[in-house]
Amino acid sequence: MDPMQDLRIGLGMDSHRLESGGPLTIGGVKLDYPFHFVGHSDADVLLHAITDAILSSANLPDIGELFPNNLPENKGRDSADFLKAAVALFRDQGWVLVQLDCVIEMERPKLSPHKGEMSIRIGEILGIEPDRIRIKGKTGEGVGEIGRGELARSTCIALAYRPG
Repeated sequence: MDPMQDLRIGLGMDSHRLESGGPLTIGGVKLDYPFHFVGHSDADVLLHAITDAILSSANLPDIGELFPNNLPENKGRDSADFLKAAVALFRDQGWVLVQLDCVIEMERPKLSPHKGEMSIRIGEILGIEPDRIRIKGKTGEGVGEIGRGELARSTCIALAYRPG
C-alpha cells in the first residue's frame, strides 16, 4: 500500500459575529470579555473549525451535517461536545490525529495571553499533547468586519495518519 494513502489533511473554517454581552468562549476557554459569539451553539469559532478539519481529514460529514443548527438539542450546546463526538467518529475509522495548525482572525481581545490555555484545553478534549496544537492570532488591522471587531474567523488544518 502506498504510504501516502495513510496520510491526509483536512481543512476547517468557521466565522461568527460578535455581540455585546460576555463571556467569550474560544478554544474551549471562557474569556472575561464584554462580547460573545452569536450562534446556535456556544459558537466557539475555533472549536468549530477544528471539528470540521478533523472530520474533513477522514472524509466524514461536516459539523453542520452531524449537528444541525435547527435541532433544539444543539441550542446553546458546548462546542467541546461536537469536537468530542467528531474525534470519536474519526478514531472509529482508524485515524490518528498528528497535528493541528489553527489561525484565529479577530481584532480583540488579544489572544496571545490565552493561546497556551487554549492549546491545553483542546489537547484535553482531543486526548493529545498540547504541543501538537498550534494557534496563531491575527487581526484585521482595523479593516473590514474583522478589523471593526464585528466578526471572528478561524481556519484550521488537521494532519491525520491511519496506521496500515
